[in-house]
Formats: sequence, C-alpha cells, structure tokens
Amino acid sequence: MRNTALIDSGPLIALFDRRDRHHSKVLHFLKTYRGKLLTTWPVLTEVSHILDFNLQVQLDFLRWVERGAVEIYTLQEEHLAHIIKMMEKYTDIPMDLADATLMYAAQSERIDKIISIDSDFDIYRTLKNGTLINLLK
Repeated sequence: MRNTALIDSGPLIALFDRRDRHHSKVLHFLKTYRGKLLTTWPVLTEVSHILDFNLQVQLDFLRWVERGAVEIYTLQEEHLAHIIKMMEKYTDIPMDLADATLMYAAQSERIDKIISIDSDFDIYRTLKNGTLINLLK
C-alpha cells in the first residue's frame, strides 16, 4: 500500500495521554504526516486497555478511529498460523499479539513503514525477512 504506514499502540496511547512523555513528539509527527495509517484490532484493544484511566479518553480515541483517522486491517482466522509462527520466532523478546499482527499486515500489504516508540520493530522481520522503517525515529 503506497504511502501507508502501520501504527503501533505506543504512539496512539501517547497521542491520547497528555502525560505520556512521547505526547508532544507524536502529536507533532501526526500533524505533519501525509499518508494513510493502518493498524489492527489487537492494537486498538491494547490502546483502549491502557487508556482505561479515563473513560472519556477511551471514547475520544474510539471516536477518532471511527472518523477514519486510522484504517483497521482485517485479520482472518487463516492468518493465525502465520501470526503464531512470528510469535514463536521471537519468544526471546517476546513478540505480543498486537506486534505480530502489525508484522503480518506489513508482509501481506507490502508495507515497509511503521510509527512506533518501541525498539522491537528494529529487530522484527516479516516471515519473508522484510524490515520496517520506523518513521518516529
């Protein structure tokens, strides 16, 4: 997907939590980014869980998603085998479900960019040994 970047939970949490140390950096980046953002349901679930300190903040986040700020990659049951294989490959880090689904989306959609505050994406490779460029670094 041309001009599309995956977005991880960390930047989304920082965007909606003004106390987060990455809030200003993420806010500035997203104000100037001119592309499509893609994420997965496990990422949205993780963000909502971390934002549970305030129901209104959770609702603001979900309304932002509803307005089309990010596109949600559709995962199917048949994708699980690949996701499990990736998680098994990185048990030493470990790779969680949200990260594995982003890596799967990267591979299947041929996306090579991600927005993340985690260094894990410097290590992860798709099953075809593809790497991702972190636009937040």
